[in-house]
Amino acid sequence: MTVAWYGHLRFHDVPLWQVILVSWGIAFFEYCLQVPANRMGHLQGYSGFQLKIMQEVITLSVFVGFAIVWLKERPTLNHLLAGLCLLAAVFFAFRDSRPTTPATTEQVASGG
Repeated sequence: MTVAWYGHLRFHDVPLWQVILVSWGIAFFEYCLQVPANRMGHLQGYSGFQLKIMQEVITLSVFVGFAIVWLKERPTLNHLLAGLCLLAAVFFAFRDSRPTTPATTEQVASGG
């Protein structure tokens, strides 16, 4: 979606309606990949929240390279700090938050 949404920013002379059509064409193919990926991820046990957080982190990671290479922009310290916050979001989204109970001696001995 990065190319579909931001690739046109270098082409100020292209009419908006053309930009929209090209962006929709690019986005269509990306959606054809993302929708099945979300379905497969959900079937593998990832929650909707986890899938969305993964998608945002991947998108922003790709965007950093895109902004540097294509848009010729450089990230600032604030952008990097925001990225660290996203890494914290990933940590909390995927950490096992269910309470764990220590195994008793009988459970360990019986293998259960």
